[in-house]
Amino acid sequence: MKILMVLTSHDQLGDTGKKTGFWLEEFAAPYYTFKDAGAQLTLVSPKGGQPPLDPKSDEPDAQTAATDRFHKDSAAQSALASTGVLNTVRAEDYDAVFYPGGHGPLWDLAEDTFSIALIEALYNAGKPVAAVCHAPGVLRHVKDADGQPLVKGKRVTGFTNSEEAAVQLTDVVPFLVEDMLKANGGLYSKADDWASYVIADGLLLTGQNPASSEAVAKALLAKLE
Repeated sequence: MKILMVLTSHDQLGDTGKKTGFWLEEFAAPYYTFKDAGAQLTLVSPKGGQPPLDPKSDEPDAQTAATDRFHKDSAAQSALASTGVLNTVRAEDYDAVFYPGGHGPLWDLAEDTFSIALIEALYNAGKPVAAVCHAPGVLRHVKDADGQPLVKGKRVTGFTNSEEAAVQLTDVVPFLVEDMLKANGGLYSKADDWASYVIADGLLLTGQNPASSEAVAKALLAKLE
């Protein structure tokens, strides 16, 4: 069971002068869920090397059992620090792909032509595609075999407009995940803000927010079984 994890390389939070990147819980919880299930993991990002960590996701109130485990795990830290370069991977080498969120992917992965082609190749080969929180934003330009938006007519979720408003970044992000999924014809639904919520529609698996990260990973494993 070979799972590809694709992380952002983008570290600038719009024009705010603040830093962003990937959200630690959304990497750590799936990483250990997959590892503990015996999966072979490959970590990549557009630029390779150490992906930028959203500093807010490293603050005390954002810590979970998975992030605590990561902070004590030198092997995992080393793997994360040396991600491969996204455009060197081949879809046929993997059984599934997982995209952790954080705001970073809205700027780079959502527009990355290689990421878009990779998702299309995996999906068209009958392999699951999973994304959590802001990472469903990577589906923005992904098309199905008929040239329609991949999310069109599919049940999906992702970071809600009200959650974005709560973190006061509605006017900073390049687009709102909820609005984009709806505009592309996705059958968007959500739970209460910050509650775990996962949707699996065929090969497409999406989670609403950081609290959903482990559940999305488990849903992906179930799909692979």
